[in-house]
Amino acid sequence: MNHLARETSPYLLQHAGNPVDWYPWGEEALAKARAEDKPILLSIGYSACHWCHVMAHESFEDPATAQLMNELFVNVKVDREERPDIDRVYQAAHHLMMRRGGGWPLTMFLTPGELVPIFAGTYFPKDARYGMPAFSEVLGRVAEYYLRKPPELKAQGPALREALAAIEAADAPERGPLGAAPLAALRAGLGRQFDAEFGGFGDAPKFPHPSSLEQLLRHWWHTAGASEPDVHALYMCALTLKRMAEGGIYDQLGGGFCRYSVDRHWSIPHFEKMLYDNGPLLALYAWLYQVSADDFFRRVADETADWVLRDMRADAGAFFSSLDADSEGGEGRFYAWTPDEVRALLPDAEYAVLAPRFGLDRAPNFEGRWHLRAWQPLEDIAAATGQPLSTVQHLLDSGRARLLAARNARSWPGRDEKILASWNALMIRGLAIAGRILGRAELVDAASAALDFLRSHMVVDGRLQATWKDGRARFPAYLDDHAFLLDATLELLQARWNTAHLGFASWLADELLERFADAATGGFFFTAHDHEALLHRGKPLSDEALPSGNAVAALALGRLGHLLGETRYLDAAEATLRLAWPAMSAYPHGHAAMIGALDEFLSPPQIVVVRAAGARLAEWLGAAQAVYAPARLVFGIPPDASGLPGALALRRAGDAPLAYVCRGMACDAPVHTLEALGTALAGDPGGDPGTVYSSPSGDE
Repeated sequence: MNHLARETSPYLLQHAGNPVDWYPWGEEALAKARAEDKPILLSIGYSACHWCHVMAHESFEDPATAQLMNELFVNVKVDREERPDIDRVYQAAHHLMMRRGGGWPLTMFLTPGELVPIFAGTYFPKDARYGMPAFSEVLGRVAEYYLRKPPELKAQGPALREALAAIEAADAPERGPLGAAPLAALRAGLGRQFDAEFGGFGDAPKFPHPSSLEQLLRHWWHTAGASEPDVHALYMCALTLKRMAEGGIYDQLGGGFCRYSVDRHWSIPHFEKMLYDNGPLLALYAWLYQVSADDFFRRVADETADWVLRDMRADAGAFFSSLDADSEGGEGRFYAWTPDEVRALLPDAEYAVLAPRFGLDRAPNFEGRWHLRAWQPLEDIAAATGQPLSTVQHLLDSGRARLLAARNARSWPGRDEKILASWNALMIRGLAIAGRILGRAELVDAASAALDFLRSHMVVDGRLQATWKDGRARFPAYLDDHAFLLDATLELLQARWNTAHLGFASWLADELLERFADAATGGFFFTAHDHEALLHRGKPLSDEALPSGNAVAALALGRLGHLLGETRYLDAAEATLRLAWPAMSAYPHGHAAMIGALDEFLSPPQIVVVRAAGARLAEWLGAAQAVYAPARLVFGIPPDASGLPGALALRRAGDAPLAYVCRGMACDAPVHTLEALGTALAGDPGGDPGTVYSSPSGDE
């Protein structure tokens, strides 16, 4: 038994029985390495990672390889989802050393004193293949190199620190006026990269890129009231979401999206299902339904939300992290079918619909089996079978339910049941938006319960923690945890008012300013000021798999600042945008979330505060939130709400419903009728969405 048995991370516990003498990252392992003058073998992965499992099975479970590792190194295992701070630093170091991107598993060899990388890689096979050396050969060469302690090893530390600092060293923050040039550049760049046949951007592998799609939708909205609205921006977003939901990246039986597609057509995914992808995508499909009134997008939003509540929700109310890509020893086994399996499960009438719909009458598309994706349109199946479309839809739904029940009886992929504050925040936001738009109160209930869990279980001694598992909250939270939660709380407040949640939002904002802000140049560090010192302390500005924490902080602080009239928050948001200006100007596509925050800075949000009760409150909120308006924030506050802070204390209730409409620092007189509210909101772009929306199933 190694040193991982007391950890809470499912990924680390998967390795607790390895013959490798693993340590978690911490002073015990680092002190041992220093005392024995042994290099550290740092292995970073996560529980849903396919190649992490492959390397573990080939090498870490092999006694001979483990013996070599134990003799030559102090071996440290890190769950990248628990310690994104460590992962960020050493992924960047890998990129600098190897001149290519990293990934997982990340395999780093570090000096015991300064924790400077000696050598870097990702997956190494046990035996030499794929043009890569055997892992045992790598182990021997690195250990031999360290023992020689060549002069270049000593010089590597300062050089690498300098290079890491240079990666994020932006030009001086912009002091002049900030303009809209990055917005136009992002729109133009996405247009050039757009795949007009299958949606998405670029070639395989294809990722959803929710932040880019969200900015396309916002861009269309800005132009919707113009004489020549940018219909193509909406089309790019809608086609991408439609093709994704038709593809195998979407779970055609259970709902929810896998991580990415290995092909251009969205057909075969990398089968891990991550909470952090599905929260933003849930919001996007709900918005597209609001814009288009197309039930296709509503169905995907409903099914994705249902999957989250059914398969990813803990009894305590928060959400688990991921479903593994692998089951029964192979990737995607849980999801793939043979035609005989399907034929045996379905009555003839259902099979006659599902076979052409899901391509069971075509050649196998995944390792000799069929991974389901939508092929033939239901209208064509109805015509071919001579049945009404409603009957075909009913047969499809009943057949899907039958297959899902059979699939649920299979051996399930592993579920990582740790609760991450940042990923839960993304799902809380998605559920709040979808619940409000789709009229599903149970989604808002779930979002509220998850937020309450985080507030009650993951704030310890006045400090937000990043993870929770088995009753233990651990690791002081990072920038993303605070920023994403602030953003999510503001969305949840628009779906259902709770004054305690507003207090939590203000506390999160104050924590950002106190613990993470760089008072000298603006922006926020990824780790708090009192965090353990690592090789580098960065201020990430660009989007990766998650939106930039700095971008979300800038957006959310700006929104809270306008809501409360709090200039500290507005100043911090502006300072972040000024810091990011050179980077987003040079590379707009990598800074989509930051450009969204810039958009709202240039055109401050419209803040609508409705004071009413019961059915009248619902009626007024329905009127104010009826159309897609991304820069309109609508809060419905009951008359008995007390202790409202800042500018909200001035938004007093009356004897009858009323609404306060503000933009930026300017507020109109309160309005007392629904007709007056409609007039006050009429100046926003948008209008009738049906006049600019065309179905992505046809040509542009």
